[in-house]
Amino acid sequence: MQGTPVNIIVGSHIWVEDHDVSWIDGQVTKINGQEVEVKTSDGRQVVANLAKIYPKDEDAPAGGVDDMTKLSYLHEPGVLQNLASRYQLNEIYTYTGSILIAINPFQRLPHLYDGHMMEQYKGAPFGELSPHVFAIADVAFRAMINEGKSNSILVSGESGAGKTETTKMLMQYLAYLGGRKGTEGRTVEQQVLESNPVLEAFGNAKTVRNNNSSRFGKFVEIQFDKHGRISGAAIRTYLLERSRVCQVSDPERNYHCFYLLCAAPQEEVEKYKLGHPKTFRYLNQSNCYELVGISDAQEYLATRRAMDVVGISQKEQDAIFRVVASILHLGNVEFSKGKEIDSSVLKDDKSKFHLQTVAELLMCDLNALEDAILKRVMVTPEEVIKRSLDPDGAAVSRDGNLEGLLLFLMRPVAHYAGEVQYQSDQFLDKNKDYVVPEHQDLLCASKCPFVAGLFPPIREESTKSSNKSSKFSSIGSRFKLQLQQLMETLNSTEPHYIRCVKPNNQLKPAIFENVNIMQQLRCGGVLEAIRISCAGYPTRKSFYEFLNRFSLLAPEVLEGNTDEKTACKKLLEKMGLAGAQIGKTKIFLRAGQMAELDARRAFKLSNAAKTIQRKIRTHSARTHFLALQKSAICIQSLCRGRLACRVFDCMKREAASLKIQTSLRGHLARKNYTSLKYSVVILQTGIRAMAAHKEFRYKNQTKAGTIIQAHWRSHRDFAYYKRLIRASIVTQCRWRGRVARKELRKLKMASRETGALKEAKDKLEKQVEDLTLRLQLEKRLRTDLEEAKGQEIAKLQQSLQAMQSKVDDTNALLLKEREATQKAIEEASSIVQETPVPVEDTEKIDALTAEVENLKELLQSEKERADTSERKAAEVLESSNEKSQKLEETEKRVHQLQESLNRMIYSMSGQFSELKMILCAPTNLSSTSRLVARDDDDTSTSSDTMSSDSDFTFPAPVTTPTNLSSFNPGAFQLIVQDLSAAENSGTEHWENVSPPPTSVPVDGQHKASSSPDPLMLEQKLTNLESENKVLRQQALAMAQNNKLISRSSRSIMQRVESSKTNVDLYSTSMNARDQSDMDDRPQKSLNEKQQEYQDLLIRCVAQHLGFSKGRPVAACIIYKCLRQWHSFEAERTSIFDRIIQTIGVAIETQDNNDVLAYWLSNASTLLLMLQRTMKAGGGAGATPQHRRSPSATLFGRMTQSFRSTPQGVNLSLLNDDSVGTSLQVEAKYPALLFKQQLTAYVEKIYGMIRDNLKKEISPLLGLCIQAPRISRANLIKGTARTLANAAAQEILIAHWQGIVKSLANFLNILKANNVPPFLVRKVFTQIFSFVNVQLFNSLLLRRECCSFSNGEYVKAGLAELEHWCYKATEEYTGSSWDELKHIRQAIGFLVIHQKPKKTLDEISHDLCPVLSVQQLYRISTMYWDDKYGTHSLSQDVISKMRVLMTEDSNNAVSSSFLLDDDSSIPFSVDDLSKSMDRFDISDIEPPPLIRENSGFSFLLPQAE
Repeated sequence: MQGTPVNIIVGSHIWVEDHDVSWIDGQVTKINGQEVEVKTSDGRQVVANLAKIYPKDEDAPAGGVDDMTKLSYLHEPGVLQNLASRYQLNEIYTYTGSILIAINPFQRLPHLYDGHMMEQYKGAPFGELSPHVFAIADVAFRAMINEGKSNSILVSGESGAGKTETTKMLMQYLAYLGGRKGTEGRTVEQQVLESNPVLEAFGNAKTVRNNNSSRFGKFVEIQFDKHGRISGAAIRTYLLERSRVCQVSDPERNYHCFYLLCAAPQEEVEKYKLGHPKTFRYLNQSNCYELVGISDAQEYLATRRAMDVVGISQKEQDAIFRVVASILHLGNVEFSKGKEIDSSVLKDDKSKFHLQTVAELLMCDLNALEDAILKRVMVTPEEVIKRSLDPDGAAVSRDGNLEGLLLFLMRPVAHYAGEVQYQSDQFLDKNKDYVVPEHQDLLCASKCPFVAGLFPPIREESTKSSNKSSKFSSIGSRFKLQLQQLMETLNSTEPHYIRCVKPNNQLKPAIFENVNIMQQLRCGGVLEAIRISCAGYPTRKSFYEFLNRFSLLAPEVLEGNTDEKTACKKLLEKMGLAGAQIGKTKIFLRAGQMAELDARRAFKLSNAAKTIQRKIRTHSARTHFLALQKSAICIQSLCRGRLACRVFDCMKREAASLKIQTSLRGHLARKNYTSLKYSVVILQTGIRAMAAHKEFRYKNQTKAGTIIQAHWRSHRDFAYYKRLIRASIVTQCRWRGRVARKELRKLKMASRETGALKEAKDKLEKQVEDLTLRLQLEKRLRTDLEEAKGQEIAKLQQSLQAMQSKVDDTNALLLKEREATQKAIEEASSIVQETPVPVEDTEKIDALTAEVENLKELLQSEKERADTSERKAAEVLESSNEKSQKLEETEKRVHQLQESLNRMIYSMSGQFSELKMILCAPTNLSSTSRLVARDDDDTSTSSDTMSSDSDFTFPAPVTTPTNLSSFNPGAFQLIVQDLSAAENSGTEHWENVSPPPTSVPVDGQHKASSSPDPLMLEQKLTNLESENKVLRQQALAMAQNNKLISRSSRSIMQRVESSKTNVDLYSTSMNARDQSDMDDRPQKSLNEKQQEYQDLLIRCVAQHLGFSKGRPVAACIIYKCLRQWHSFEAERTSIFDRIIQTIGVAIETQDNNDVLAYWLSNASTLLLMLQRTMKAGGGAGATPQHRRSPSATLFGRMTQSFRSTPQGVNLSLLNDDSVGTSLQVEAKYPALLFKQQLTAYVEKIYGMIRDNLKKEISPLLGLCIQAPRISRANLIKGTARTLANAAAQEILIAHWQGIVKSLANFLNILKANNVPPFLVRKVFTQIFSFVNVQLFNSLLLRRECCSFSNGEYVKAGLAELEHWCYKATEEYTGSSWDELKHIRQAIGFLVIHQKPKKTLDEISHDLCPVLSVQQLYRISTMYWDDKYGTHSLSQDVISKMRVLMTEDSNNAVSSSFLLDDDSSIPFSVDDLSKSMDRFDISDIEPPPLIRENSGFSFLLPQAE
């Protein structure tokens, strides 16, 4: 590469060649023709040839560039400086086009190779992320998958450069991409990765430059199937260093396998007859037996494990290590001269022992082995000659399968890595690597199959020349054939290159030797590639970067609406650069053109600087003049002021003298006056003092007399008071003693009454019996009343019908008579009017008149009879109405009776607790007896209290007995059955509930002085508690039955009133008729009914039932049905599986977030109710507390649920925390399994919703981490810039608004489906954590994102997210905003000003307390200011960070700077249960599909 002398001017920053550091930077101070004087950065003045210096890019980033093709000046010093800058920041990977340069860090960097990093590079476009070996592997893998062509990765470098480790990383990443495919229990990738320890054990050794140097070439072939999964692998080795086995230089070591075998467990060491390495000739040639920080014993075990994984059997492993041991023993065999000339024999018994051990280990004949070493067979055309070997020949035969000793000299050999000493002693003999036939025959005859197969027969050569030349089988010929095949394989693949570089020979971190690295770059072909690149267009700049850097040379090209490409073209034409090319997104410059543009830019900037300096100097001079002028004016003002002050002082002196005279005269006059006044005052004071003393003496005498009188009167009154007090105390004591004696007598009498408790108990039992008898009596009275009522109603109806018929007959007769009378009147009138009556007919007229009068009287009597009939009919109707009212009153009294029973039972529970307290305190027997006696008195006095508005005589709740220990629950059950059986009309029978254990009676024959037996009291207390529990359940069941009875009674009354007929609800004939009708109808079995109801329920919940006041209807319906059917207590049921299957089918459409949210709401609500209802019972085989006998019909099972416990109906209790425990049921195995399955579905649906949102925002996150290039907004000026900035801001924020829109849509979906806010908070918390991880990891992996302007862009986007969180309220977002703490603090670091002034403590504790040292180091080293040109943190802070990282380099967790996305379920069932409030589901309206079905009538809302 040649320099560009035309572009070098005085003041230019250049690179000049240096012997110590290869290249050093400096500044040109003088140019003399072709010679240039340069002042270097270390202060020296050097003279260099103009053709051998290179320009330096002052605008290059401090941290270097990740691809050296991006360098403005692509030359040797630029490449070296870029690598050095990146290496100081632990950026060990750098691209040169498609070539990856990897510099060995000589320290652990686990954060570069963990699973997080693999996930980031998986599928990422090449060059988008920071350079990495994973990127090369990913490119090769994607090219193989997409193009269907094999790819190869060539890893090269000198010893210690890191080839082996790089190969490991490549294999690890390819195994990560290749999936899993089992092979005899072991995956292929495991075998590939575990092959490294095996290969390193048998092919690596310690050299001067490297502790784990590979002494062979390795070709790893990994095969993939059509799906991209690893299907197989092959590993081939080439050019193993054979001479190292026999000869080792100090301080190097032989191959690792020898030392590992010597450090094996003791039983194996004894088996192979081994010892310390220093006892073997092949190992003791060097004083190095161990490696620092490495345990050979542990490595041996690791190698054995690796051989197991690779697939080497134990038998083969044993054979391998026997061969290794035999080599060590064979090296200890020594020779001496024999009796014959040029013959040799074994030196001593030690040599014979080792040779015999070799024969045993190799399982070959000892004599044959000895002959093969000491003799050589020569085949001639005439005969076969066997000749002996001298000791040296035998040693050569032992060490190399070689002849002759030709060279005996030492000479240095030139090497690119430095001067290396090569020993040429016996060089040719050691490399005549043909296989001796005798040795091959000996090993082939071994009884060990492995040893016998070490030298397989080689195939014959196909050409005559090869047959002639291959008289002996040569290992080199085999290697040559393998290498030829390798080259053919590589030529058929698409190659990728990785060049490994060793930064220093000390094998220590943070040391960068320029000369050594430059030699490696030259010999590795890197600089040659750069030279080739320089021959074309070495400088490549994007349009934005080119305009941003050189637009000042021609600002007019930015005017108008031209795009960047056109502006670049105009700028090139303006500058007159020929040969430059313009591509689609970049501009390509020839070598030297960049320097020329920089020179022009520097010249223009220099002129601008001069102009600025001139203006500044003018401004400084004028400022100085103005300052002088201002100072002169100030001095003049001060002088004038001083003169005025002097005049003013004279005037003040004159005025002061006048004031002094005046004051003196006044002082003298005032002094005389004061003296006179003082004398007068003294005289007055003496006179007044005498008068005061006289008055004071009089007052003292008067006061003393008063005090004496007061003391005497006080003494007199106090003595009288003390006598009264003493008398009152005596009186009180006597009275209290009298009262106490009286109370003592009462207590003694009460203590003698030991039967008080027994009497109270008997009274209670008697009252219960009275209650039972009264209830039975009332039942009979009720039955008699109903029968009498029925008979009376029937009689009244019959009489009413008879009267009605009579009334009808009377009315009909009356009508007839009226008609006849009317006719008669008409006829009579007509006769009177038409026929004149003669005088002689007077008698006849009188007779007719009398007849008319009789008819009128008869008509009047008939009217009275009709009125009487009507009154009787009205009386009958009134009587019927009275009977109806009496029937209603009877029903009311029944309700009052039931309410009285309820109050009595609840009162019993409170008095039971009181009795429990009495029995638990046997020491307070006397107070207990008084309490019982007092209760008895209250009971006796109030036992006559009856219900005033009822015919039944039940006592009020206040008089309920306090002791029911002997009460028989069976009697109470009979009462409940009698009350409920009447309403069931004989169609169903109540099931018998097994009574709880009967109470143990208390023996009442105790003596008065003895206390109750504690054991008997405890047993009695237990019985009372059990009975109390049963009574509570039965009372609550009766409360539900009352509702049914009241509804049925109302319906019956309505039928009675409408039909005006007599209907006897409790008649025997009606019961019999209903029973016969029931028997006539076909009945289905209980299982069939249950199946029908289950099918209907499943069809119902499979629909979208929606929500009722925020409560999911489907979950509530399912829960109420399960509780009603007692499914939780069932030993075997299929309803749970069907519900789970319904949910599973509904969520098969994973992309429908609305459906997923709907079922998440229902599943979580149902799970909440199960969590608060179920408790684990005694297992599937446990006996439940209450056995239910199978019912004949479904109605029987429903009525049983009403009678047994209230939990089947009264679901409104869910809103009361105080009864939460009473709602729990003993859950059986199916119910518990259902709860587990439902929990799994809640977690699954939650994860599906969360992952769907992640998938939706993931593409946007990739666009949000880096701001789009809006170059013209930054380059143009004026009003157009304002408009361009506004448009640019809209474009920049569009991606963030897309994320906000997605979040808002998801929130609306979750809220519309009433998903619990707790789950919504968890979803968005994990989503924001995902956003934090993605943005933060992308920021750390892409240097172009760590800029100031990009920080402002991301900060604006985060503000959008914060605003959305505020609008969504904390109820739904929770702590989501806090999850962005990593990216927020990282962005805060990018946009903060004056970074070089910040200390490490300020950064790590104030600005970025969450970020680790590794993360801070990464961000600070990758930061570059593209807006203001400022620098990152100071080098002192960077150095402190590097020290902290080095100290903590062994911690793999803390060394990782990438974040991991947490995809776990962040809540438990208990967390969900605690976060949700209790709610009432009793008013949930059932869906239309099941509303009209009588089997689901329990779902109907119930009135208060």
